[in-house]
Amino acid sequence: MTFTIATWNINSIRLREGLVCKLMKEERPDILCLQECKSPVENIPFDSFRRLGYTHMAARGQKGYNGVAILSKLPMEDAGDHDWAGLGHARHVVGRLGNGVTVHNFYVPAGGDVPDRETNEKFGQKLDFLTEMRDAFRAARPRKSILVGDLNIAPREDDVWSHKQLLKVVSHTPVEVEHLDETQKAGEWVDVTRQDIPEGRLFSWWSYRARDWDAADKGRRLDHVWATPDIAGAGHSSRILRAARGWDKPSDHAPVFATFEL
Repeated sequence: MTFTIATWNINSIRLREGLVCKLMKEERPDILCLQECKSPVENIPFDSFRRLGYTHMAARGQKGYNGVAILSKLPMEDAGDHDWAGLGHARHVVGRLGNGVTVHNFYVPAGGDVPDRETNEKFGQKLDFLTEMRDAFRAARPRKSILVGDLNIAPREDDVWSHKQLLKVVSHTPVEVEHLDETQKAGEWVDVTRQDIPEGRLFSWWSYRARDWDAADKGRRLDHVWATPDIAGAGHSSRILRAARGWDKPSDHAPVFATFEL
């Protein structure tokens, strides 16, 4: 089986239903994982997606906040979720494909503006979320699994537009990078995107604040595709659809793709 998976922080699935459909029509991923859907599950426009061949969905939602969804053309069952760090947020959902591959879709907390858990509760929640992920992966090593999502951390120096200038900016601070690294190592996850594209700057997010995001190009790679070692070697053709950041009324994130032959 060969399939392509995409992950995209859509920043409101109802507001950007047309963009989701555009991606489905033009890029045709077999599985599309969305974050920050900002909608109760019952209000997700699933009928529009079903008409385009995405007949399976596993989703967790909240009104106006968070929310994750996995939309699939392939047979898929809802395999649950977990309330990481006990936040009561819709930030995780799991789908299981017919070939036994498990897909985890994560939306890790952004962490607020101040990288100090003593003065910023949101930053502490982010670190606790990652710590609990790490501990869970250590306790039960995942197998035949893909983990995607907006992990809200750009780990490498070439995952941000300026390593030095962002060292004290939430998403690239050393403590966040360390937590993400520990989480990745705990599950022996392979960063499929960087397996395919090992060198050079690579971004998936550009702020709305930039007057001309494309020219300024002050991006960060916040969106990731990981796989367990038993299937990571089957991953290839990774790419980021930068053009989607320039679509009409876009998300501030661009979709990230990978193809697997299993």
